[in-house]
Amino acid sequence: MNRIARSTCRTLILAAFAAASCAPFLQASAADSDAANWDKTHPRRAEVNARLANQNRRINKEVREGELTKGQAAALHRQDHQIRKEERAMAGMNGGHITKAEQRALNQQENHVSREIGR
Repeated sequence: MNRIARSTCRTLILAAFAAASCAPFLQASAADSDAANWDKTHPRRAEVNARLANQNRRINKEVREGELTKGQAAALHRQDHQIRKEERAMAGMNGGHITKAEQRALNQQENHVSREIGR
């Protein structure tokens, strides 16, 4: 093989290797797009997510007013983020919905964070 043919062959092999190594990530992003099709407006999910959004606004307001430090706010935001992740995981197991029991558990967690905001 001449020099150009070897270079082209190497390029093709590297391209094939790169494509093969990216395949799992492409499959994961396809799964994420399926997750985006969940019923985010399901009444129980909507209620939980509306509470999380409200708590986010309350935390930010408390920081602006000097009632919470940025560190305290960051900790509360982390707790809310964990609740949101849990809600998404629960919905993922139930075809985009959460059960009444799951909603109740999430609400109890949100109540705990809410009480910490209002201290």
